[in-house]
Amino acid sequence: MKAKETVLLVVDTQAAVVANAHETGRVVERILEAERRAREAGALVAWVQHEDENLVKGSAAWKLADGLEPKEGDLLVAKRYNSSFEETGLDGTLRERGIRTVVLAGAVTNWCIRATAYGALEHGFDLVLLGDAHTARDLKVEGDRTIPARDLIAELNVGIAGVEYPGRTASVIKTADLAF
Repeated sequence: MKAKETVLLVVDTQAAVVANAHETGRVVERILEAERRAREAGALVAWVQHEDENLVKGSAAWKLADGLEPKEGDLLVAKRYNSSFEETGLDGTLRERGIRTVVLAGAVTNWCIRATAYGALEHGFDLVLLGDAHTARDLKVEGDRTIPARDLIAELNVGIAGVEYPGRTASVIKTADLAF
């Protein structure tokens, strides 16, 4: 992975999105570590923020979680759908900048991280999912059943580690192992 051909894509780590999510504090710390490594290596850092009737641009709920702050030169992406690639121009912007690899972190695992991970692969990018830097909340399903957030996270990590696309790679690593 070459730094100049890589983007650290941090998705939906907004105050309301990560409130009460699994290990939010640790996930934010890992995102900050990934950001530090990306900046030191000269990789692009991109921040994606969801906007809708519940996450109104500029509101306290819409703002990034405490400690996360875009810097000058970072890419800012507003989205309305689960995938960061849907109707955002992200694909074209990354291609214009020569990006080949997406390093992915953020929230929420079972919605926007999953959709963005597969979106990156479907758009022809290599994918590195930071397996310890994405989060979710427990998911209530049929009746009184609940899928614990930690299981949602583990399932996506296993799924991405095992997925194959022609001419692209997909991997899951720990933030501590992130190297450019």
